[in-house]
Amino acid sequence: MPVSGIKYHPAKWWTPEGDKKVKCELCPRNCIIKKGQHGFCFIRQNIDGKLYSAGYGYPTGFGVDPIEKKPLNHFYPGTEILSFGTLGCNLGCKFCQNWNISKSTKQSRDEDYISAEDIVLFTKKRNIPAIAFTYNDPDIFGEFVIDVSRLAKEENIKTVMVSAGYINPEPRKEVYKYIDAANIDLKAFSAEFYKKFCSVEIEKILDTILWIKQETNVWMELTTLLIPDLNDSEKELNEMCSWIVENLGPDVPIHFTAFHPDFKLKDKPRTSVSTLITARNIALKNGMRYVYTGNVHSEETQTTFCPKCSQKLIKRDWHSVAFNLVENGECFNCKTKISGRF
Repeated sequence: MPVSGIKYHPAKWWTPEGDKKVKCELCPRNCIIKKGQHGFCFIRQNIDGKLYSAGYGYPTGFGVDPIEKKPLNHFYPGTEILSFGTLGCNLGCKFCQNWNISKSTKQSRDEDYISAEDIVLFTKKRNIPAIAFTYNDPDIFGEFVIDVSRLAKEENIKTVMVSAGYINPEPRKEVYKYIDAANIDLKAFSAEFYKKFCSVEIEKILDTILWIKQETNVWMELTTLLIPDLNDSEKELNEMCSWIVENLGPDVPIHFTAFHPDFKLKDKPRTSVSTLITARNIALKNGMRYVYTGNVHSEETQTTFCPKCSQKLIKRDWHSVAFNLVENGECFNCKTKISGRF
């Protein structure tokens, strides 16, 4: 039910279904929502037969992060980014690392409201060069993403989506219209895994990844959280990396990150460093040129190397850049083009 004091913003991408029901067409769930109820994501709600977003203008909090924390290693490395998300999510990941946000049903208060204009002004005044829609999945507050990213573009502020990519083709075009970069969670390369542990279909995720690469100018990197015995087999990793090289090319960076027990998946141990190194080696053997590890301390596997001469180009210590020797988008040593935005 609507909460007193909340400013509900009219939602896009829905159709009436009769008897004051609505069909939300933002993501492939296509939720049929009865009057007074909300969709799977929680923040898209039916109020008297019309669909509204309770997430528009209600971030759960802001943080200023290194761009490497998104993670993005080839998008203006060493710079800062303003990060925020909302409540809710349209995936049902049992291993969610941000479940206190994505699965929360706590509504924000009226005084928490902030406009798209104020977010961009805040970013501009502090000389922060980019804004990230992150923490939960920003697809579900797509209306807010559009307004913030459009205004940011006018001020030459970059915008970044950190998303699982579970969104329908038509709204996807609008949500990503002004976006500059994205990190997409490729959570596994198994239809069974996606269905059992995320409650979605892998085909929809792969379609978004292909669309971003083939039909947009959005810079894209991928992240896979490796969970022991669930998505870390050499067979699955080989299939994933082979698909990436064949369909996206060898220059899309990938981040293999370590899992820790959380939410509904506490019976699995933390991911070992050796598992991450194995995954990285598999990716490199498949021809991927930029492969990183995350959630562990490893300067070697978080550093960017020239794919031709193997010079260290961008040395990282956790999320801090120690040095950056990329010059005009090229290796300083052999002048090989380094993929990304620098």
